Amino acid sequence: MKEEISYKDAGVDTAEGARAVDKIKASVKATYRPEVLGDLGGFGGLFSLAKAKDMEDPILVSGTDGVGTKLELAKRLNKHNTVGIDLVAMCANDILVSGAEPLFFLDYIAIGKLDAEFVAQVVAGVAEGCMQAGCSLIGGEMAEHPGVMQADDYDLSGFCVGLVDKPKMLDTNKVQNGDLILGLASSGLHSNGFSLVRRAYSDTLSDEELHTHYDDLDGKSIAEALLAPTRIYVKPILSALKAGLELKALAHITGGGITENLNRSLPKGSNAQVKRGAWKIPGIIQRVINAAHLSEEEAYKTFNMGIGMAIICAPEDASSIKEHLEAAGETVYAIGEIVEGSQEVVYLDD
Repeated sequence: MKEEISYKDAGVDTAEGARAVDKIKASVKATYRPEVLGDLGGFGGLFSLAKAKDMEDPILVSGTDGVGTKLELAKRLNKHNTVGIDLVAMCANDILVSGAEPLFFLDYIAIGKLDAEFVAQVVAGVAEGCMQAGCSLIGGEMAEHPGVMQADDYDLSGFCVGLVDKPKMLDTNKVQNGDLILGLASSGLHSNGFSLVRRAYSDTLSDEELHTHYDDLDGKSIAEALLAPTRIYVKPILSALKAGLELKALAHITGGGITENLNRSLPKGSNAQVKRGAWKIPGIIQRVINAAHLSEEEAYKTFNMGIGMAIICAPEDASSIKEHLEAAGETVYAIGEIVEGSQEVVYLDD
């Protein structure tokens, strides 16, 4: 008789998967909003849309993203409890641009060999990101890929759904020449440009150098500055909108930097005129720019340069918006204005 080959023999340990589910239950349940129905382990996540009944024209807004090659640095440093925050941030900040409130999130973890303790670390970060964004982690998938991925390799992706009343949606329709641009400070590189970061900078450093602390990094080590999780702007922005403040449009500054994201929030006939030097560029970003010998033009279309979210508003509303967001813990800079043009970002030296 031929010898039986079990699923575990083939590299997939369903018992370890069950242990992983048990370990993440507490983290997942901590994110639950009252609208969540059922419990972890169902075939589908259930979420009530009862709050939409009071809206004039409820619109669902969705977004999906990953963490990218920042994960390679997390693997090198063996620190996996913050990349989940990055995952949620990339999705939640994107749908926030429409003025949507993130409602729920699902994650997907592909891994070479499943380890319950490791997965618990990653999902704890996802849950923390969901709590920062005010959304519920209602489901996900842990997929073991033996023979396809190395045992210690993994990748993350996620999916977020939010809700906004159509009359209150943010878009380019209200933006006018003469409006001002406010920038909310980033927490560092966020989760973009890491293929360049690694090639030009972090891969050239020893482990000892990565763990050395520097004054220009606010006393952090290079490793801490590189892995600092993406800032989630959901609660402060939604608070400002609920307070009746007139934010006309938002731009999430991700891949493509300020140059290739702020222009997406411009109407025809307008440019965004940004004043370089109007805010502080984080030390870790400047270190990477120097290591890669980047021109200003290339840097501003690669990294966020210290601005994670941009707000376009009327001049008369700028002070109240700035005051509200600073009270909510954000660092806010006046970084430019909307001028006549052709939907481009142009720079002035401040």
